[in-house]
Amino acid sequence: MPHKHMECSATWWFLAAVSLLANFASPAYADTLSTPWPQTQSDLKADSNVHFGTLANGMRFAIMRNATPPGQAAIRFRIGSGSLEENDNQQGLAHFLEHMAFKGSTHVAEGEMIRILQRKGLAFGPDTNAHTSYDETVYALDLPEVDADTLSTGLMLMRETASELTLDAGALDRERGVILSEERLRDTPQYRAGLGIMNSLLAGRRATMRPPIGKADIISNAPVDLVRDYYRANYRPDRATLVVVGDIDPAAMEREIRQRFGDWKAVGPAPAQPDLGTLETKGESADVLVVPGGMTNIQIAWTRPYDAAPDMFAKRRTQLIEDLGLMVLKRRVSNLASKADAPFISAGVGSQDLLDSAHVILIAANSEPDKWRAALTAIDLEQRRIQKFGVSQAEIDREILEYRSALQAALAGAATRTTTDIASMLASSVDDNQVFTSPAEDLSLFETITNGVTAAEVNQALQHAFSGNGPQVVLQTAQSPQGGAETVRQVYDASKAIAVSAPSSAADVAWPYTHFGEPGTVVERRAVDDLGLTMVRFSNGVRLTVKPTKLRANEVLVREDIGRGRLDLPRDRPAPIWASPAVALSGVNAMDYQDIQKALTANIVGIDFSVGDGSFKFDGRTRTEDLATQLQLMTAYTSDPAYRPEAFKRVQQAYLSGIDQYQATPGGVVSRDLGGLVHSGDPRWTFPGRAQLSAAKPEDFEALFRPMVSSGPIDITIVGDVTVDDAIRLTAETFGALPPRLQTAPSNDQGNVHFPANNKPVVQTHSGRADSAAAIVGAPVGDLLSDLPRSFTANIAVQIFQNRLIDQFRTAEGASYVLEGDVNLSRELPGFGYAYFYVETNPAKIARFYALVDETADDLRSHVVSTDELARARGPIIETLKHQRQGNEYWIEYLRGAQTDSRRLDRIRDNLSGYDKVTAGDIRAFAATYFGPEKIWKFEVLPAAVR
Repeated sequence: MPHKHMECSATWWFLAAVSLLANFASPAYADTLSTPWPQTQSDLKADSNVHFGTLANGMRFAIMRNATPPGQAAIRFRIGSGSLEENDNQQGLAHFLEHMAFKGSTHVAEGEMIRILQRKGLAFGPDTNAHTSYDETVYALDLPEVDADTLSTGLMLMRETASELTLDAGALDRERGVILSEERLRDTPQYRAGLGIMNSLLAGRRATMRPPIGKADIISNAPVDLVRDYYRANYRPDRATLVVVGDIDPAAMEREIRQRFGDWKAVGPAPAQPDLGTLETKGESADVLVVPGGMTNIQIAWTRPYDAAPDMFAKRRTQLIEDLGLMVLKRRVSNLASKADAPFISAGVGSQDLLDSAHVILIAANSEPDKWRAALTAIDLEQRRIQKFGVSQAEIDREILEYRSALQAALAGAATRTTTDIASMLASSVDDNQVFTSPAEDLSLFETITNGVTAAEVNQALQHAFSGNGPQVVLQTAQSPQGGAETVRQVYDASKAIAVSAPSSAADVAWPYTHFGEPGTVVERRAVDDLGLTMVRFSNGVRLTVKPTKLRANEVLVREDIGRGRLDLPRDRPAPIWASPAVALSGVNAMDYQDIQKALTANIVGIDFSVGDGSFKFDGRTRTEDLATQLQLMTAYTSDPAYRPEAFKRVQQAYLSGIDQYQATPGGVVSRDLGGLVHSGDPRWTFPGRAQLSAAKPEDFEALFRPMVSSGPIDITIVGDVTVDDAIRLTAETFGALPPRLQTAPSNDQGNVHFPANNKPVVQTHSGRADSAAAIVGAPVGDLLSDLPRSFTANIAVQIFQNRLIDQFRTAEGASYVLEGDVNLSRELPGFGYAYFYVETNPAKIARFYALVDETADDLRSHVVSTDELARARGPIIETLKHQRQGNEYWIEYLRGAQTDSRRLDRIRDNLSGYDKVTAGDIRAFAATYFGPEKIWKFEVLPAAVR
């Protein structure tokens, strides 16, 4: 893989928002005719494990054998055309065409493509998907098997997409509503903010006039001939790239690719390339972007024309040197965010070739609505400070050390990269027109580039970075300040009048938590041979479960579960559970979070804290050689925590600043309120309101978490590339050395948590568009562990139910883009669990959705499903589960609590066979028991104007 420009924190928000423009990936400009592979025009070496080729018709292909996980493959079919190629009367039709690829072709009847894939074990969405961007459309299939028939079917469907789509006028009309529903879904404050910022930065470029979702009136009224015109003009072999990665024979795959795609011919001459415009030249500027319901963000940006030169060593070197300087600036502003008197909630710095239309340098900060002035002043001072005084060699060396550690970890794990990840990275490299380099080459290039890099060279690169079009200051806010852009300009001018001083040198810090006392003694050890587990109990009561795997080379996951989570909290009053991110951000007594990062720069470790239904949880991901440090880090957070008020206030401000976004869309209201509603208003699952957030104090935060973390029983789970003996020894030296922990007996006390009764629908409102609404239909089922066979039946029954709803409400009636069903059966709350179906649609269609749910439930209660329908629901569930079992994440999740509840081990053992045992009669009996009209609960979110 090529060196990617640095990834920044969430504050690099507008680039993330751009990616929401229609589930559209970060785009580049379209291929020219018969574009050669970039390595043919570069001094960089492509990954030798990938076989690259080009057919006589110009179609490129890349094939790689990869056996992680075994017996699976991934296909990515990229067309190098997107919304930039649309004529004025075609805006949105590139994306429309992507939808139509699933709606019938020469050899696949309308409605059959999804069924074909379901029979092969692919789930629509997770395994079968596509996206349209400014310059590309990419179709993705993740194949659960690599038998000849499955591989041939996957290639056949891609070949159908290439030139055989029927584009039936009736099917097009039925799909209009689906795309209009998608347009409503994506029209969020974040989307509008990202689009507004992008249009400001790229003023003068065609990309500002071609968001891939297009225009609603064209989507509603465009004749099918306009879609056909786009299809014939732009789906051409010389613009296509096929990527196949998996447990395959590359030579055999190449033969089949040549056989299937060799006869594909372009229709007519290549269309003229559109005029992409010229980046508008700007000096210093100030602007205000008003986004109702959005967060407050202030940014300073510089742009310069995009460099379309080939991917070469010198180009990567230039970018990496710039990145190193920006990394230092990012770390400086991030340090400011962690201070007690922080002028902003979070901040980030980064660079990106945005839509291949401009190179953008951005400094951005999220702030409280009334503190944007202080935030602007702070980021301006830090930018001018680094521009005037530069970076130190020590700062550069730290960034190099951290970057090197990440590349070393990537190299160590290269042999077990997943097939889907590699396929997506290959497709991304095509989009970026970059050489697909190997992890070994990435590290070698990095060492060559950084060998002898000086602060002076980095400082020179920063001078260039801040010399483009700009500085362009933009305030994003829900309500414009008095005076508008002129006020922003005045604040910026006042800030520039403040003299900057040289940065103070930060002292080196060393990690102090290396000894916790005498290593613990193992008092119990047993093996679970059929699952490859070892279970240990130390004399202080700490439990350890170890699952060695070779699923990912050099990867180890660690999970620490403490106490009973929400079940240990009071149920008669709200508690600041939402403040849990502040636990990790607080650091430990001996050092704050920033110093921890500095002390452990050379290590690959992580720390995250959250509250679950059954435990308070620390999570970490590390590499094999850093497992000792990872366990030290988690033990330090457990035994010597620091609940710093400034960390609490930072999280509190983030919630307060973002809370209005939930109210802005129906989906936001659902994500905010559903947890509390399905738990019948229990405060432990209820999202806090503004008043509750504002009233919370730092001492409440500490009073909630300190007793639980400091004294609760501890269960450690370690999964990954580690030996049992090493895991036991390292845990004995850390958690095993802690003072004894009180052991609580297992309890069935669920605090009277129950699913709500079947009364009239719960109705909430949102403040967004009047044509957008959401509805949920739910039914109580029961918990997971008390009846494992029921859980298997429930998942298949809900999948059948969902498939029918999609077939009718989405496909036949075109009433929704989002329609999904799921089963949530608790592992912690006896008797608690439910099935639900969720839709986002027009308010006028909610009654129809309810009626369709009733009809479907009645039919499932009254009739036995067909063998084919049962197989199409069961197959994707089983194949998804097989895929999940090939990752360490599956085991770290499923093993929680297994030492004290053997049913959790039975669940692992029976997961695959349990689904195979479900019969059509079981589905009917389940529907009769749980999908009766007396069980149904409803929740809908309507626009305030309609309500």
